Amino acid sequence: MTHALAAAPAARTGRDSVGLLRLYRAELRWIFRRPRTLAVLGLLALIPIVIGVALTLVDPAEANDGGGGGDGALLASAMNNGFILPVAALTMTLALLLPLASAMAGADAIAGEAAHGTLRGWLIAPVGRGRLLAIKAFGVATVSVIAVLAMTFTGFVTGLIISGTDSMFTLTGSTLSVWDALGRLLVVALWITLQLWAVGAVALAISSFTEHPMLVVASVLAGTIVFTILGFLDAVSWLHPFLLNKDWSMAPASVLMDPLDTTLLGEGALRAACYIVIGLSIAYSRLTTRDG
Repeated sequence: MTHALAAAPAARTGRDSVGLLRLYRAELRWIFRRPRTLAVLGLLALIPIVIGVALTLVDPAEANDGGGGGDGALLASAMNNGFILPVAALTMTLALLLPLASAMAGADAIAGEAAHGTLRGWLIAPVGRGRLLAIKAFGVATVSVIAVLAMTFTGFVTGLIISGTDSMFTLTGSTLSVWDALGRLLVVALWITLQLWAVGAVALAISSFTEHPMLVVASVLAGTIVFTILGFLDAVSWLHPFLLNKDWSMAPASVLMDPLDTTLLGEGALRAACYIVIGLSIAYSRLTTRDG
């Protein structure tokens, strides 16, 4: 009898663990059955290719004269440089398109299912609200990871095809091996993925209060635009350290320097982690009091 009681918790734990994995696989099936999800991921993967092909058609002298600053200067530096191309593509899309992918995933995760009536089945099923939120958060995180990795892969391959393996050098002029370049690109990809997880957490928090997915997407994108505007206003400089997208246009370029400066990357990662904790906490609080 004692042995049976001792074995019961272990068996129950094993079933819970398998159940969680099964729920996660089911969530992924639902996510990647949505045509809009596949369309957004496909378009994001094509962006580095389009940029790379476009750069081959631009006169280098005109690009250097009209590069200006910001994204323009980064694109000008990406000409004949297979290392900078994927970083430039990721930095440009981080302003709007990549957050759109995470916002859509977060909107569909809760608000979309509430609109279709399937969320109520989750809520009345013998699945804890914490486990439910974890499944939804993992689903959003998976979309973010795939979006960033797809862009990184196509950008890196495009750079290799156009410029060759001997085109991997930093903005400071030092030459990198292919493996060194891949390591730095992995740092950028992980950092940007963390930023998108933060966007997804905010989307899940908003999504838990509504049944209209488009309202979630519009709210997240509007918030991103407002944060960008606030970032240009010196009158609210005290607010800048709390804006999620404060260093989105500058931090990824840190890997293009030698030696690598991780100050902006570290600050941005800490900021994103705070947004993830706050967003998921709000979503959990709402789900625990929601009936359907």
